[in-house]
Amino acid sequence: MSEVAAKPIVSSWTRRRLRLSRLVPYLLLQALIVIASLLVLRLLQPSDPEDYAVSEFTQQENGATKTVALPHFTSSRYSLDDPPLYSGSFMLTGADAKSAWSVFLPRFSNAVEVAVNGVVILDSRRDDAANRPDRNTPQIALIPSSLLREGTNGITVRLFVWGPLKGFLDTVYVGPDEALRPAYERRALLFVTLPVVFSAWQAILAVILAIMWLMRRHEPVYGVLAVAMVLGVIQAFLPPPVPPLSYSRLAAVLLASAPIESALIVVFAVLFFGWRWPRYGLLLFAPGVIVFVAGLVAGPPLPRILFLALGIPTVGLCLLLMACITATAVVRRQDAASFTLGCAVTIVLTCWGHDMLSVFEIMPNERTFVSRLSYSAMLVAIGAGLTWRFARALNQVDSFAGQLVARVREAEERLKASFVREEARARAAALADERTRLMRDLHDGLGGQLISIVALSERGNTGATITDAARAALKDLRLVIDSMDDIGGDLMLALGSWRERAAAQLRPHDIALDWRITSQQGLPLHPELRPWHVIQIIRILDEAVTNAVKHAAARHVSVTIETLDGADGQHGVIRIEDDGKGFALADNAEAPASGQAARGLRNMKSRAARCGAVLDIGSGTTGTRVRLQLPQRFPDTDAASR
Repeated sequence: MSEVAAKPIVSSWTRRRLRLSRLVPYLLLQALIVIASLLVLRLLQPSDPEDYAVSEFTQQENGATKTVALPHFTSSRYSLDDPPLYSGSFMLTGADAKSAWSVFLPRFSNAVEVAVNGVVILDSRRDDAANRPDRNTPQIALIPSSLLREGTNGITVRLFVWGPLKGFLDTVYVGPDEALRPAYERRALLFVTLPVVFSAWQAILAVILAIMWLMRRHEPVYGVLAVAMVLGVIQAFLPPPVPPLSYSRLAAVLLASAPIESALIVVFAVLFFGWRWPRYGLLLFAPGVIVFVAGLVAGPPLPRILFLALGIPTVGLCLLLMACITATAVVRRQDAASFTLGCAVTIVLTCWGHDMLSVFEIMPNERTFVSRLSYSAMLVAIGAGLTWRFARALNQVDSFAGQLVARVREAEERLKASFVREEARARAAALADERTRLMRDLHDGLGGQLISIVALSERGNTGATITDAARAALKDLRLVIDSMDDIGGDLMLALGSWRERAAAQLRPHDIALDWRITSQQGLPLHPELRPWHVIQIIRILDEAVTNAVKHAAARHVSVTIETLDGADGQHGVIRIEDDGKGFALADNAEAPASGQAARGLRNMKSRAARCGAVLDIGSGTTGTRVRLQLPQRFPDTDAASR
């Protein structure tokens, strides 16, 4: 055999050994649980006051009389005619007559009628819960003092039996009420109060599980367990009618609820462990459906016989399947949920076996049914476990939501920090751009003026010429400094400062400055306006005024500021007009014919383009007109460099 072919065999054998190593300790533990459960059932048997036991009776049944000792089984009966009658006696002394006496019956099936000295003092048929064969309801009744007499007193117990199970009458106790009442209360606590408490918890958990299933439709395990618990609650709180009342169809539902409930628990286990429910698994519901249909169609005793023949074995089969399912889950999953459920199933299966031994009289003188009590306890434990798992899942969801919120908050903080860094980098880049532009403007303006001053001084020119050059340099420096002021996007503030400088420039040449603002708001606000924008605009306006002074021989210069509405919104317009002699345009009608003037106009157009503005120049015999149309939004970058 090749090595490749041997690997799967070795792997399969290893898995089997691993599963076997897990299964053997689990089975040994379940065996210990079975032994412990049987010991607990023995130890928890209520102790009855044996000093007041009356066990020697004469039984009359089917026309025959015989002496029997209690506890005693009678034959099964389907008729209430001529029920078995047990006759006995008890002694009453003069000292005992001073205290109240009672008759205490620990167990019986199905109903009893007790008479003392020929007077009926107890009829359990009046209590519906006391007449079911699966219950261990005790009964106690005070004996009126007028019925008691010193010496021998007679007591009769008529036992009413219906159904396929044999009738059973446990030892009867007659004595002082204070001696019998504690034993009755202990039995009532175990077999009356505790089942009601478990059934009430079942009802509450059924509602909770139903709500959980409605919230999570994709998890049918909650709905299946809720239906099973509802069936258990119906069986607990709606007892069947007690003969001689007429048979009710409700009895069929109650008889069929046990096997259907057990099948639903198997479905729950399969779904709980994440397995797929097989198609043939629906056969588990067949016995319960048969009992239900028989109860609706036929009258007694057929439903009870079918329940004994089909219902009880189905419950045992479902418990065995549950034990196999949980054992498989323990071997495969090795988790606390499957282990705990497996131990609970073992306890219920042990109690069910105990009840079956009692039904078939393999355990003599024993008729205490505990499987229903343990079964309800298991359902409550399962429901509580599922509710706890659901609550834990909600806590995990809340924890995940909290972690998600924290992570989102951290991401938000990181994003904010990133935005701050990006904003700082953008601000630094803008500042660098501003510095570059300012350096360029200083180089082009102030730098050129200083070079002229140096050149003039080296050539030995007159002081006036050097003075003019120095004043021009100072003017350019003031322009750069003024443009750095924060004007809040309001270009009108910068134009106000420029107006003073322009008026001072024109005054020595006797040129009048006409300043007009045709719109109320002047120019629109531009929050994006930067200092280098202001410098370019002011230099354009300076160039226009300088040309009017040097070349036009003008007497008047008018500056008009207005805001115009266009198809694409509002935009500001600045117009400078003079009444000088104008200049001759070249053939392209955009530049003057002379080279120096052409360079000046090109600089003006270049500066306007860098700001995103539009510059129009017109000149004629009546003067020169310069129109600067500002953009709606000034560019963040130098438009001329793109």
